[in-house]
Amino acid sequence: MKALELLALAPVMPVIVVHDADGAVELARALVDGGLPVLEVTLRTAAAFDAIRAIAQAVPDAVVGAGTVTDAAQWQRAVDCGARFGVSPGLTPALCQAVRNGPWPFLPGVATASEAMQAAEQGFEALKLFPAEAVGGRALLRAWHGPLPQLRFCPTGGVSPDNAADYLALPNVACVGGSWLTPPALVQARDWDRVRELALQASALRPRRSGDAGVAA
Repeated sequence: MKALELLALAPVMPVIVVHDADGAVELARALVDGGLPVLEVTLRTAAAFDAIRAIAQAVPDAVVGAGTVTDAAQWQRAVDCGARFGVSPGLTPALCQAVRNGPWPFLPGVATASEAMQAAEQGFEALKLFPAEAVGGRALLRAWHGPLPQLRFCPTGGVSPDNAADYLALPNVACVGGSWLTPPALVQARDWDRVRELALQASALRPRRSGDAGVAA
């Protein structure tokens, strides 16, 4: 699967912080049942790799990936656990070398035009804008579309139900990343029905646009 194909699977990519791997499978099933199959499990907790492995083994309809990947060793471990894509807050030369020619899609994070251009030079056509709202958000993406029309973005950081549709209306946004789908209180309570409801709402945020390169019709 190419990165652009990955981003076209759903309008929202849940950004998941897992503190207890035991609940990861049911959490993933709730999100997938709600229409969001692409799941980014961030490598911010000790349970992250176990969660990726559990989801990969038990939820075949999920496309589970690793987020907050910052070095080659993390990426290799995530792949060994079953991750099918990766997301990073940035892009270093060593990480670029590790992921560029691998079998799985990888979204490097960018925050400036120069970083986006450098990532494009390395062959990446789908990027994560991070932290989206802090670095200019929708206004920045609109400004980039003219000089960098070939690139597509998954803005993450400050994206919420209040502004997600505005991001998704931009021609260079393929999907958005959001943590609002898995509030800690709901996850701790294992209220999977409510998580599924949030996923259903997010999956309906935007009808697919026709005629937009890199975005499924």
